[in-house]
This record gives sequence, structure tokens and C-alpha cells, in this order.
Amino acid sequence: MRVLVTGGSGFVGKNLKKHKPDWIYVSSKEYDLKDKGQCAQMFKHHKPDAVIHLAAKVGGIKSNAEQQAVFLLDNCLINLNVVEEAYRSGVKRLLAALSTCAYPNTSPSYPFEESEIFDGPPPETNLSYGYAKRLLHVQCLSYSKQYGVDYTTFAPSNLYGPEDNFNPESSHFVAALVRKIANAEQGETIEFWGTGKTLKQELYVDDLCFIIPKLLENHKSKDAVIVAPDENLSIIDMVNNLLKVVGKDLRICFNGFLDGQFRKDGKNEKLKSLVPGLKFTKFEEGILKTYRWYLENYN
Repeated sequence: MRVLVTGGSGFVGKNLKKHKPDWIYVSSKEYDLKDKGQCAQMFKHHKPDAVIHLAAKVGGIKSNAEQQAVFLLDNCLINLNVVEEAYRSGVKRLLAALSTCAYPNTSPSYPFEESEIFDGPPPETNLSYGYAKRLLHVQCLSYSKQYGVDYTTFAPSNLYGPEDNFNPESSHFVAALVRKIANAEQGETIEFWGTGKTLKQELYVDDLCFIIPKLLENHKSKDAVIVAPDENLSIIDMVNNLLKVVGKDLRICFNGFLDGQFRKDGKNEKLKSLVPGLKFTKFEEGILKTYRWYLENYN
């Protein structure tokens, strides 16, 4: 089976290629998926049997909050074009990546379930990105129902690991944490956004890359399967965890701004039923691997 991966030069794409080197990986340097013509050309050239749709405009909490219009437009164009052109090209199997950012800002109980995706608005800081991902889920459901194709979605929690985006202007929290601690001198004070109290399920990227092929084979339901680890840690716990494993003595402060969603932990029982025997990488292990990769590639 010829499997085409969009977003092939992105964080997940680079790591997935290490697991599945025989798949076809395309990037925005080859095709601008916001352009319908270029998207159609991609399918015409590669003639895939199946698609793993990872391509998206992504960023940290600051860029998501400040560029809502751009995040909405770019992601909706990418998703609408990819799914439509996949169908037009005769692709019967498509697996698309959402995000737990698409789930409501608050839930009556935690961890939340797959069925709650439409039960309220996403968090304000991720409103446009969250709704764009919800629309992708609706599109996959609609095409499956109307055209009889097998188009399904999954929703990963926050990701981290080697090949992450460590750009100070657009990185997610763990990448920012690794960069700041790696570059700090002993005794220095480093600042983070928010209060440090928010809770996050941080998923090590290699775990996701192991899971994706299993979902391509086994995930046939209408649910946006939540892909999240068992651990749900606070920001301050993650900071202290990394300081402990690397042996640095630093002072930590928080600026109180853009704290974001207090918690968004989702259940992973459905995922575990699709991937029997699944074991998640502990944060302490994954963050140390990420830190060492950063030192080898950036210092």
C-alpha cells in the first residue's frame, strides 16, 4: 500500500519517517496545500492508496492567541483541500490528525471522552485552531457517510521530543522548557508564561509514531480517538522534573500571562483497545532524551 504523509518535514513527520521510511513524505516546500491546484498535483503525482494527514499551521500559545485569523484560514484551506482531493483521487483510506485543543475548554468531569468534542467551545487562546480541527473531523465524517470512504481522525495531546520546534517565537511549552534550561547558567533566573499550575498530558513523539500505523490499520470508528498518555502533570512539576534529571540549580518564575486552559486531559481507553499492550514513555525519560537531543543539535 502506497501511504502518503502530508506534513512530512514537520515535527511528527520527521520522526514518523524513522519508523516508516517506506512511506511517502511531502512538505510545504514541495506543495502548498492551501492551493487547491498544487494539492491536486500532489495526488496526481504520488497516486497514494492511503493518506496520513499531518500537515497544519501550528504554534505555541502566544502565536495561537495573537494570529487567530491566520490559523483559522490556513488550517481550513489545508484540510478542505487535502480531504477533497484525496476523495477525487480515489483514496479510500485517510487518517487525519486533530488535537485535544479541539475539545471544549471545560468538561463536567475529567478525563474527558471522545464523544465530548462538540460539547462547548475550545479554549479562547486556541479558538481558531480548535475549530479548524473540529471542521476537519466533520469533513472526514461527512465524506465517510456520503461517499463510503474510510476517513477517520485522532486527537493527540501535547507533543514533545527530538525534532521539535525550538523557535522562541513559536515553540510549545516543553520545547521552550528544554531550550531555556539548556541555555541557562547555574543560579540564573528563567521566566515562563502563565502561573505554572496548568495541567498537561505530554505525549512523547516516538509513542505517537508507533501508534499511527496501528490506527491506520485498526481505527474504523466515527470517534476522534484521543491519543494521550496516562500522566497529567503541572507545568511546575515538569520544570522541576527536568531540573532534577539534568542537575541544574536555577530559579524559576512565572509571568502570570496567557495561562491557557487549566486542564484538558482525555481518556485513553479507546486508544488502548486499538493498540493492545501500549506502553507510554514516562515524562522523566522522554524529557531527558529530548534535552540530550537539543544539546547535540543546537549547542
